[in-house]
Amino acid sequence: MTEQTRYQIINKHQKSNIMKTTLIITIMLASAFIRLNGQDAGEISQRAADIIDIEAMEMAATLNIHDHRGNVRTRQVAIATRTFNGTAKTLIRFLSPADVRGTSMLVHDHENGADDMWIYMPALRRTRRIVSSERSASFMGSEFTNADMGSRNPREFEHKMLGSETVEGRESWVIESVPLTEQMAEENGYSRMVARVDKENYHTYKVEYYDLDGELHRVMEIGDYRRQSADRYWAFSMEVRNVQNNRRSVLAVDRFQDGSELSENQFEVSALEDF
Repeated sequence: MTEQTRYQIINKHQKSNIMKTTLIITIMLASAFIRLNGQDAGEISQRAADIIDIEAMEMAATLNIHDHRGNVRTRQVAIATRTFNGTAKTLIRFLSPADVRGTSMLVHDHENGADDMWIYMPALRRTRRIVSSERSASFMGSEFTNADMGSRNPREFEHKMLGSETVEGRESWVIESVPLTEQMAEENGYSRMVARVDKENYHTYKVEYYDLDGELHRVMEIGDYRRQSADRYWAFSMEVRNVQNNRRSVLAVDRFQDGSELSENQFEVSALEDF
């Protein structure tokens, strides 16, 4: 074997090793990219949901509804939630002013399957079911929707990591969530959400909602998170701005307490009229 032949064999072997190494690195980078944009985005969204998953609580809150002229309507609200056999049940009652006093909403947020919602209107003296097409409707004239009154199951969305950003020293993930089906998108009234999740504590502090035409519709800002247990928090301030009609609504928690003494019969449809 000549020296030139030996050099060609060695050089060919080195090139083969370089190609193998390059291929391995490419696969590793591709896998990391897929994980960053797929699995991790879903895991982060699930953890952000788990952080605020409190099984039993009662709270009193003030809802301020601002119109585009700056006029404000104030509502006092009582909210109670407890989970029974995997179904989170929430009762919302309006306490004041007089024209809305007694108006109540009941949500049965099932672990698997569509939520059930009912509303009781004292003026009509009857309870009616909120159908799926009304989930995207305004909640009592505010910029919150009926769907906002329940919880969102991260498993019902496809999540994608859009990147990271730092706002006021807060490093956050930017995650896009798209409803898995067109029907779900229509029922909720939006084609996608874009959330900012704090990297340090998994608190979601901003969510953008895009309508079915892909235009920005609402922006929800969430803050004043307070620890309720070792690994659970609750946000004491939520504000929704409707960028299409220049209205906004603010929900501020005035009192928050454990709800483990709540009984299941308090969350029955028949209890809506007991006020």
